[in-house]
This record gives sequence, structure tokens and C-alpha cells, in this order.
Amino acid sequence: MTRIAIFSVSAGAGHVRAALAIEATAKAQFPDVEVVHIDLMSLVSAPFRKTYTDGYLRVVESSPSFWGYLYARTDRRDVDSALNRMRQAIERLNTRKFMNTLRRVDPDVVICTHFLPAQLLSREIAKGAFAKPVWVQVTDFDLHASWIHERMTGYLAADDEVAWRMVDRGIPASTVHVTGIPVMPVFGQPISRAECAAELGLDPGRPTVALMAGSAGVTSIDELVDRLLPLDDRLQLIALAGRNEHLLAALRRRAEHSSGRLVACGFTTTIERLMAASDVAVTKSGGLTTSECLAMGLPMIVVSPIPGQEEKNALFLLEHGAALQAGDASALAFRISRLIDDPSTLDSLRRNAKALGKPNAGRDVIETVLGRL
Repeated sequence: MTRIAIFSVSAGAGHVRAALAIEATAKAQFPDVEVVHIDLMSLVSAPFRKTYTDGYLRVVESSPSFWGYLYARTDRRDVDSALNRMRQAIERLNTRKFMNTLRRVDPDVVICTHFLPAQLLSREIAKGAFAKPVWVQVTDFDLHASWIHERMTGYLAADDEVAWRMVDRGIPASTVHVTGIPVMPVFGQPISRAECAAELGLDPGRPTVALMAGSAGVTSIDELVDRLLPLDDRLQLIALAGRNEHLLAALRRRAEHSSGRLVACGFTTTIERLMAASDVAVTKSGGLTTSECLAMGLPMIVVSPIPGQEEKNALFLLEHGAALQAGDASALAFRISRLIDDPSTLDSLRRNAKALGKPNAGRDVIETVLGRL
């Protein structure tokens, strides 16, 4: 039995979702592999956890332009400011449980879906305190300097360009592998559009848009519903409110007067079924959400990408013809109207999304890691 330890960090949901995808793939397809998934934030002090995770979310939501500045400023290998040294000292102080946990788990190999555990392990390897292979799974269609650390066994890239960027930044080509970003195995399985639409009470023959952008999009989802429903009597909307009960209630009130063309959904663990019933997703461009849509062959209209990694993800999608981008609610309405009137454009977006998708990325990650033990 081979034991894999996966370390994620719950700063945003994507790093954890990537780890869970690898774990689920191992359970489904690799009977001789045991996966132990650990969120590094469960091993640090409460104040540090709040600062590291909540601080990130506050900056991204309240001052995205400042986050974009930080992203660009820190994307340099020569950054060695007093602030950076202080940050590293604080990280070392607050991750003392890390090595104790690693020794207890005693894995044969480690996969990091966030750069912080990779950074910590690089130091431990340098000190001779850890000698097992360590792999880094980058979870965006871009490469930031924070992901690059010495003494890593290998890097797992989203696509060929990210792999190129890794080598260009000095990572040995022999250690770079293009696997894609891991998604849950269900995203690679055939799912009936007709069945999923019927579950939602929708007509599978009508154009259907999934609104997945949350309240931080171009405008709130309930306002987007008011803007989009009048566009065309054929249009159906699936609006996801997540855990926002106030928003969900507002959407349900609108659904009562939508003639069955609006479905309001709260938090769901079966997002793939909502995607299967849809023709296009209106979403932000996080690495995991993007990868899930691509695995389903679901084109996207990207709204309000966070400066930095999400903007780079959006650029990747646009360059490859798998998405459109809307800068405001008016632009979004225009794009959806055009897609309804021009199915050939939607078909092209769908083909391009499917071509980019890597639904078996989780399997490829595990096979790559095991093949080099």
C-alpha cells in the first residue's frame, strides 16, 4: 500500500478542491493507494489562520486592485524585503505541528496543492529533516513565483504553456509534467442533459445559462436575473446562491413569477448536474471552477476576474476560444443574446472547451507521482 499525503490550504476553495479531487480519484481507481489529505490551516494557531485565510479573502473582495498589485509585485524571484523575511518567520513559527503531523502520517510521497506547504517542505529537505518525494500541483493556468521552490521532486502543470513557464523560470524540464488541474471524477463521466434538466424542471431543448458568479460578480445574481429573463422567452436560468440564504430567498421569489424559466439553487454538492443542464456558465475564472467547466465541455462567460491569477485564467480561456468575457451587466446581456441568436458560436465555444478539458487529471497526477517512486 502506497501512502500519499496531500497538503492543501483553505485560502479560497480551489486548493482544497484539487486535493479532494486527487483523494477521490485514488479511492475510485487506485485500490493500492491510501491518501491522507490535510489542510495546513488546521495545524496553525487560530490568529494565524484567520490572518492568512480571512485576510486573503478580505483583500480580494474589498480591494481587488491592491491584490493585483501584490500579485505582480511578489511575482519576482529577487524579492527579499524585510516584510517578506518577517512573513517567512511568522509562517515557521505557526507551522510547528506540520512536521509532527508529517512524521505521524509517514507518507511515501507528498503532493502540495498550495505553495505554502511546498515552501515549508523545501526548508525541511534542505535541513535534512525530510527525505521523501514532494510534488507541487499548480492550480491555475498561470505560474507565480510563490509556487517555485528548490528541492521539489516534480511539478504538475495545468497545460503546456504553464509547463513552459516552469522551465523558463529554471525548473528542470525533466521534473515538469502536464497533467491538468485535478477535478472530481464525476466531471469526466457521461451525464444526461435531459435527465438533469428534468430534475430541475427545465426544458432540455431550450437555451440554459448557469449563473455561478456569486454576489461578487458584475452585479448581484438577483439583479442579473432581472436583466436576463426578459431577453428571450426561450431563455432558462439556473441561479446559484451558495450558502447565501438571503440571496436564495430573493431568487426563489423571482422564480415564482418566471413561468418556470428560473431555478434558484442553494449550496449543492452536485454542481456537475447543473452544469450538464446548461449551455453556458456565467462565472468568475478560478482555476478549479474553470477546470470543472472545461472537463464538462461547458463554455463560460467570465465576469469580474480577480486581478492576478483569475485574470490570467480568463486570458487563457479567451485565447483558446472557450469563453467570452463581460465587463458589466449590459455586456453580459449582449453576449447571451448573441449566443441565443447564433448557435454556431456557442457550438464553437463548446468544442474548444471540451478540447481543453482534462477530466482525467486526477488519475494522471497519481500515475505520474507513483511512476517516479
